[in-house]
Amino acid sequence: VAFGLGSWMLQTGIQEYTSSRDRSIRPRSTSAGACSLTNLFGSRPPSISPSPSQASSTETASASPIESLLPTPSPELPLSLPIPPTSDPRVIQVTSKPALPVDGSGQLVITVKNLSNEQVTELVLRWPTALKQNNFLAPFAPSQIRIREGGPALYQLWTKWVEGPGERDEPAGTTSLGWGPLDPGATITIPLIANRKAPGPIAFDLQILAGEAILQLDTGGAAELRVQLP
Repeated sequence: VAFGLGSWMLQTGIQEYTSSRDRSIRPRSTSAGACSLTNLFGSRPPSISPSPSQASSTETASASPIESLLPTPSPELPLSLPIPPTSDPRVIQVTSKPALPVDGSGQLVITVKNLSNEQVTELVLRWPTALKQNNFLAPFAPSQIRIREGGPALYQLWTKWVEGPGERDEPAGTTSLGWGPLDPGATITIPLIANRKAPGPIAFDLQILAGEAILQLDTGGAAELRVQLP
């Protein structure tokens, strides 16, 4: 009966209704009648669900503190080399001295001292081959005397000069220059020609190995330097 009466109120827009329980109800408009029906039937206000953006913000806010605790890997430096899997326990002392102008070619002088009690049969210097796009390192400078037919016999101090991959497991992407032997307590100085191909300073990894096993520095750790050319 209540439903039928309420519908009649909405359709006719009645301004006054006398209740059997309360005859002092004030005149109400149609909209008021609609509100009365809502109260009459006890309809609940619709539940408000969080919008996707609000939910996403909540999840992000709760996850951020956890994510901030996770370690961030350091970016790999350009012209870097991975440490070889094989190491040699013999200890050496190494210095590098660039001797070239900022706008021209020159030399990179590497000095190695054997601090162990054993001879290093072949000392190997290794650097990234991609370095040649900026500075091309070589154990000698070509000349007509060296290459002319009938010239003097070539005498070279290096044992190999290989751009990997090589026949003796030299890795791809590396250039390996062999030198030696290096006796116990002895010091060897290796002057490398640095032919500049592009302007500007550059840094690169230089490793010192015995064959394919990386030697150890007197300061600790694998024999690897970060060389800076002007």
